[in-house]
Amino acid sequence: MEIISWKGTCEVHEQFNDEEINEIRKNNPGIKIIAHPECPPDVIKASDFAGSTSGMIKYVKDNQPEKVMMVTECSMSDNVQIDNPNVEFIRPCNLCPHMKKITLPKILDCLENETNELIMDNSTIERARKSVERMAEIGR
Repeated sequence: MEIISWKGTCEVHEQFNDEEINEIRKNNPGIKIIAHPECPPDVIKASDFAGSTSGMIKYVKDNQPEKVMMVTECSMSDNVQIDNPNVEFIRPCNLCPHMKKITLPKILDCLENETNELIMDNSTIERARKSVERMAEIGR
């Protein structure tokens, strides 16, 4: 099997740096800093935990830190805090300009008017299905 990797980065995660992490730690004694693995290596090294989105959610749920910062897209903290009301979240907000493009009105329009349909050939569909199935299996 050949793996073709992409040398790109996530623009949100790249905005963080170890100086910012260390400054937040200095100003928030006892804070736990958890980072998404797409962050730069210096940020991961300066953090207490690095893991996928589900890994970060599990970390907060299992450890219930008094104070935590999730080094990822800022709306993630809002979602996780709902299930962890005793945890204080520090939010250095780096908002992803792409994640908010899907809205409920746009979804409703697609469902009601069958707009934005993507047409793909069967070969592409089958290759994509295998990738999605593998990704889902790894996440279990």
